Amino acid sequence: MENQLAWVQSACARVLRPVIRLALTMGLKHPQLDELLRNLLLEEARRLWQAEGVAQPNISQLSVTTGLNRKAVTAKVREPAEALPSTEVSAAAKTFTLWLQMHADDPGQRRLPMAGEEHALSFEKIARQATRGNWHHRAVLDELVRLKLVTELDDGHVELSADGFVPHADLQSMLAFLGDNTRDHLLAAVSNVTGDRPPMLERAVYAKGLTLQDCETIHALVRQRWSTLHHELTEQMNRAVDTAEGTAPGRMRVGIYTYFENADETAGAGGPRS
Repeated sequence: MENQLAWVQSACARVLRPVIRLALTMGLKHPQLDELLRNLLLEEARRLWQAEGVAQPNISQLSVTTGLNRKAVTAKVREPAEALPSTEVSAAAKTFTLWLQMHADDPGQRRLPMAGEEHALSFEKIARQATRGNWHHRAVLDELVRLKLVTELDDGHVELSADGFVPHADLQSMLAFLGDNTRDHLLAAVSNVTGDRPPMLERAVYAKGLTLQDCETIHALVRQRWSTLHHELTEQMNRAVDTAEGTAPGRMRVGIYTYFENADETAGAGGPRS
């Protein structure tokens, strides 16, 4: 048991190191991180007890499970407000993704009229289809322009300015995607370790001893292959959502990542060891 706890602690250190790097870079200090950890411990402890059939675990149960004293458990009287938007319900993301899908089928659709005839393709028509008519196309366009993903032209046309929904111009949105994408990646990995359900796809390939130019070349290859797979996945997911009329309970996220660095520089700067 002692060995297992040490293994888990080491794994958590590897997972949390980038989180700590983000926190310190963005100005979070120990008090905020301590409060965050306590809240998450209690939320997950409640989830564990509820999975065992205990609808409302008491203070003693939460204290034993988390290792927090009863006073610390009692002090959490309200849920913290969610400060980041959900990436799963963004009208801008849905519209951009649909447009990108159409552009993959027909490269000539990178530039479209803002509005057009009833049967002609336009940004207005794409936005209406993507948001099921719940958002005005002008509001969706303003958001995409703000994120520097779409350019509005003077002749009444709009044009794609990016090849993926990565809103570099909006820190809040970038952090929301970081949180949602990384959370689901780790949920798949944790589920595979705990054996809660059949194994999910969660794989990576690793090599050491490459030149940085090799890394760049491989990165470009992954981007190219992902573009094709992204197109196929989006098409199939859209069909599935349409068939279920958007009311089925399942949610799914499929992602991919690459990361490379100069390991000599990282080691010289006292980089990751866990």
